[in-house]
Amino acid sequence: EVFAALFLDTRHRALAFEELFTGTIDGAEVHPREVVRRALAHNAAAVIVGHNHPSGNPEPSAADRAVTNRLQQALGLVDVRLLDHFIIGDGAPVSLAARGWL
Repeated sequence: EVFAALFLDTRHRALAFEELFTGTIDGAEVHPREVVRRALAHNAAAVIVGHNHPSGNPEPSAADRAVTNRLQQALGLVDVRLLDHFIIGDGAPVSLAARGWL
């Protein structure tokens, strides 16, 4: 798995894209503190994150939902909005925001 972030300004224009964490075939450890640190370094107002599921199944796991909640809380403490978390697999990506989970 690879976990990446798109850092955006107040008008949601791209400031930077970074691959932040690389894991194994079935997981990547995501550190909210590092995502917050990078958002502050880019002076971002918002962030969109995403990661791939090497299995091909883009359905969010309980761990995906939990890390999304942790990221939203951590970024919120420094007034950075988490706009979405996409999971990439076979077929169309899954948006956690579209499912109402953000």
